[in-house]
Amino acid sequence: MNWDRLFDLLRRHGLNYWADELRARSDQWLVNHGDYRRWKKALDALPPLENAQACFDLPAVTVSSLCLDNAVLRDALLGLMPWRKGPYQIADVYIDSEWRSDLKWERVLPHLAPLRDRRVLDIGCGNGYHCWRMLAQSPAVVLGIEPSVLFNLQFAALQKYLQRDDIHLLPIGVEDMPEKLGWFDSVFSMGVLYHRKSPVDHLYQLKDFLVPGGELCLETLVIEGPAGRLLLPQARYARMRNVWFIPSSQELVGWLQRCGFVNVRVVDESVTSTEEQRATEWMQFESLEQCLDRNNPALTVEGLPAPRRAVVLAERPAS
Repeated sequence: MNWDRLFDLLRRHGLNYWADELRARSDQWLVNHGDYRRWKKALDALPPLENAQACFDLPAVTVSSLCLDNAVLRDALLGLMPWRKGPYQIADVYIDSEWRSDLKWERVLPHLAPLRDRRVLDIGCGNGYHCWRMLAQSPAVVLGIEPSVLFNLQFAALQKYLQRDDIHLLPIGVEDMPEKLGWFDSVFSMGVLYHRKSPVDHLYQLKDFLVPGGELCLETLVIEGPAGRLLLPQARYARMRNVWFIPSSQELVGWLQRCGFVNVRVVDESVTSTEEQRATEWMQFESLEQCLDRNNPALTVEGLPAPRRAVVLAERPAS
């Protein structure tokens, strides 16, 4: 794992203070996790691929290549389970992840400002599936941030073969980002807001990451209802412990406007299906089906409204 190319990029754009801070901390990233050695062993076991070529505009992020030993490749990738986001196709190995993340991307992509030549930040990006998909539009750079050690190593498995300079993943959380950065043309926060104890503070953070006129893509859990409606789970939500606030989509619009965003609009709202999120060979733990009421899938096992997600776009004012 080496972030030197990212640090050099930041310095070229005058962000020396951030590059120096990241470098000073990078020796401690990843390695202190109890499973790091096991996952690193799987990463190191990935066999070489001949003439690897990438394709980012298919549902599966694809590395086309001839692999002389697909069994070794498959075993190494299985050693990096669970794969939550995807799918991926590496040589002849298809990684059928828990989330069909391509379905979310299909809902989001038609509404976005073109990403060509943009600097893009994806917060809580998991193993970087959506970051890879963004490369189909030729952004200047895509930076994902994700504290999970495993997800960083899954990203590294792709980068081992592709060695791209226009995509990077940092093993940090949003709270570790510099304040008032104002450097990114597009910021994505997908599946993060409901995990924040202070969602309004998170929205202000997102605005401060953007350049004036930059675009925010926010995707999060919502409930049905008018402005003013809000669900605050008392314990768990769909068996998740760390879910704090679930507003209606119109209430969320109001939050964004109150935080100073303009041109705020809901571009998609849909119920999450068990076709989109489910257990697979590559993620064998419980998934959405086990989190819904067996007799009424419109409710969670706690009796709350089943997961519904909205995509909201907004902009930082141009001046």
